[in-house]
Amino acid sequence: MVSPILVARDAELRRLITAVTVPPSVVVVEGEAGIGKSRLVAELLSRPELSGRWILHAGCGQIREPFPLGPVVEALRTRAADLAGAELSPVAGALRTLLPELAHVLPPQPEALEDRAVERHRLFRGLSEVLTALGPVLLVVEDLHWADEQTAEFLAYLLANPPGALSVVLTYRGEEAPTGVRALTARPADALTHEHIVLAPLDEDQTRELAGAILGSADVSAEFAAHLCARASGLPLAIQELLALLRSRGAVIPWAGGWARRTLDTLDVPSGVRASVQERVGRLSPAARVVAEAAAVLQLASPVAVLTGVTGLSEPDTADGVDEVLDAGLFVERDGMVRFRHVLAAQAVHEGIALGRRQTLHAAAATVVRGLRPVPLGRVAYHLRQAGRVGDWVEATVQAADQAFELGDIAEAARLLEDVLRRAELDPERRAAMTIRLGWAASELLHLPDVTDLLVRALDRLPPGPVRGELRFLLGMQLEVTRTDPARRTRTFVDALEDLADRPELAAWTMVALGMQTTLDASSGAQLRWLEGALETLTEVGDAEIRLLVLSKVAMVFTVVGDPRWAELTDRVIRETGGLAERRREVNAYRSIGEEACFSGHHEVGQRLLTLALNSAPGSDITGGAEFRCRASLAVAAYCQGAWDGLGEAIDSLRQGRSDRPTELVTLDALAACLAPASGRLDAAQDLLRAVVRRVRLMGDADLLPFLVSVLLRVATARGEAAAAVVEVEPAVAMWEVRGFWPVGVRAVPALAEAMLAAGDPERARELVDRYESRLPGLDAPLAPAALRQARGLMAAAEQRWDEAVAHFTAAAVAFGGLSAPYEQAQANEQAAACLFALGDPAAAGTLTAAVSAYAGVGARWDLDRATRLARRWGVRPSAPAAVRGEAGDALSARQQQVARLAAQGLTNQEIAKELFLSPKTVDKHLSAAMRKVGAASRRELARHLAPTPEG
Repeated sequence: MVSPILVARDAELRRLITAVTVPPSVVVVEGEAGIGKSRLVAELLSRPELSGRWILHAGCGQIREPFPLGPVVEALRTRAADLAGAELSPVAGALRTLLPELAHVLPPQPEALEDRAVERHRLFRGLSEVLTALGPVLLVVEDLHWADEQTAEFLAYLLANPPGALSVVLTYRGEEAPTGVRALTARPADALTHEHIVLAPLDEDQTRELAGAILGSADVSAEFAAHLCARASGLPLAIQELLALLRSRGAVIPWAGGWARRTLDTLDVPSGVRASVQERVGRLSPAARVVAEAAAVLQLASPVAVLTGVTGLSEPDTADGVDEVLDAGLFVERDGMVRFRHVLAAQAVHEGIALGRRQTLHAAAATVVRGLRPVPLGRVAYHLRQAGRVGDWVEATVQAADQAFELGDIAEAARLLEDVLRRAELDPERRAAMTIRLGWAASELLHLPDVTDLLVRALDRLPPGPVRGELRFLLGMQLEVTRTDPARRTRTFVDALEDLADRPELAAWTMVALGMQTTLDASSGAQLRWLEGALETLTEVGDAEIRLLVLSKVAMVFTVVGDPRWAELTDRVIRETGGLAERRREVNAYRSIGEEACFSGHHEVGQRLLTLALNSAPGSDITGGAEFRCRASLAVAAYCQGAWDGLGEAIDSLRQGRSDRPTELVTLDALAACLAPASGRLDAAQDLLRAVVRRVRLMGDADLLPFLVSVLLRVATARGEAAAAVVEVEPAVAMWEVRGFWPVGVRAVPALAEAMLAAGDPERARELVDRYESRLPGLDAPLAPAALRQARGLMAAAEQRWDEAVAHFTAAAVAFGGLSAPYEQAQANEQAAACLFALGDPAAAGTLTAAVSAYAGVGARWDLDRATRLARRWGVRPSAPAAVRGEAGDALSARQQQVARLAAQGLTNQEIAKELFLSPKTVDKHLSAAMRKVGAASRRELARHLAPTPEG
């Protein structure tokens, strides 16, 4: 009872064909189970428009195997003949272990790498190269909602830089797809043709058409179709199954030239699929029924021999049963193996098997599957669990987790270990050992599993010693990342140290964590003592990665507290890594120092470290989300340096499902809140800023607070709410001052002083500036000269001491310029211009024009409007920004200049996007505008139009 034609999906099929025939392309087919995703894909694969393309068809299974990239491997393993003679680079040799069937056509196996992330990246490069070598390829991956994390990561990698002749079709159930899967195509690369097709249930007319096609007649009554549509909820699979059941009952009859039900009163068709499938199976012979049950237990396509082992029947009886189920339309056959036509049908049969019988079948399945080669450990574990053999299930699952670790599939290993720890009773020693493995695995994942309760459970009955110390350390790390209980986090780390006397590497790491406390009562003196202790312990640490981590984290904290030793420690990190960040911990070392350098005002140093971290790591976009973190930190650098054009879009792109770690998401949310007032919608911006300030303060991220507090105060002052805002931000200011973050906090001093002056409290403003001036001497605080001069200027201006104010503002503008902080420089210039206007000084117009030009280049509409109003008030009309002019007198914005210069140097749009932290689409927009403005017809011609840079 299957429709011979595709019904009600013609428009969707046309969209699908159009997209896949314009590579590179990606199409998502989304819909609930039974909606017809697989049928639509099957129709696509039979179309003549696909001739000349290799079809690679794979599916993700509900039973996972601890084998990375399983669906992609299955799709490629039979393609050796197609790759014969292909010119593959040495990197493709990394696929030999993954794809032994292709070994004879692949280059030699390269030397193994120590870093799993880099190794995985090499695999991804190799797979991409093989897909490229095949030529025009259509890769279909179905049921992506069941995909393992590595498959999803590879698809993200592939779609970011797709081979030119590749088309990809992905199907998934929207309600079951994790955020990482949905994010795959949330923002596709500009080069990709992209379609997202969501299949809707059929309506009554479409149901009538489908029923007619299945029954072989165009005459189906409207009444019958309406009843069928309601019972099946418009799902094509359910319509198919209900019609099959009705026909087997003899309940569908020809009536007056059409098809109808016998009566509306006596025939109540079961809703959905379950009852109809179970009733159809019940009508089979005993042998066929046993075969159907065995197939439902196995779930995956299986040969007759495997089914025979599960059923206990003879092979001839099993074969006869298979034929009967095929004839009944419940099975489909492919390559000598059979399976249920649809997973819902298999689930329906499985649920209909009595518990004892079901466990017996699963036990038999575990025995048969264990005899396969290679042993599918995931399936073995699944069947043992369903059979109720808990002890055997634990052993099989641990073996599967070991295999996942060996293959670098950390996410799958963590999932397996967590499953055992949550569902099995284990002795304390074994539970502790498994929990430690899970804790370390979880720490590497971008999507962090919450295993706090498992760590606590493992600690409950454990005696003192190194194992307990390691568990406490991992618990502290979990609390650090989730930021759920800062005080408990601190206590946990302190307790851990008691048991780590013989583990200097973990002791040093724990001291670093204590030196980065986020509680309000964590004084700077106590934190620095922990950091000094960590540095002293380093002499006992032999692990180079742990040593690097400790050095970088201490340097990071020293940066924000202004300890000049941060530069020496940073130099040591660079020396120990040879100036390259090739491993994940090296990437994180460069990134963490670079981000904090931006917070403290070392903007250019921070930018260099972050760019080096991003560009030096070939595996940085894989396990642990190193690229995500680098790009999030580069967003901080871009904000600090006024590179706002396209920054909001980039932040939003990063926010789309890439991570669920609060410590990472809050940075992006803080930057988005700081950018919010630029559009001029101050009311909405103020609400957002308040919410994010509260959240950041509760999490204890004191280094983020000065950005937020500064913008919030400026908005509140502009809206006449300065006094309330000053009171509101007091806890945030206290947090960074108690932590000793004076070099970071000074960034907010001008806004604080301005708000206090607006609130009529000049004494408090003076006390604030005096406090910072007394705390900052001797500290490495590059922001201090600029910020304090600006604050002094605001106080002088409030008392109409115009000459003094101008001197302060001018000095502040020069200092901000030296820090590559054009937005703050523009503010100081605007404030200086206001004082010059009051003095009647003709230099006012030029100073204000500089501010207007900078605001325009940054994209700060709110500030630009305010500065323009100031100009009009004094009868001045600022000239257009004049950074670079074309024939028509149009000026290039600061971002357009950056893009144009890099393009003129020969960089591609993708390379420019990576360099400037933009999307390729945004780069193309800026480059087109720049070429239009200067009248250039090519990149080479563009280079001739650009003014020489200061370097040359």
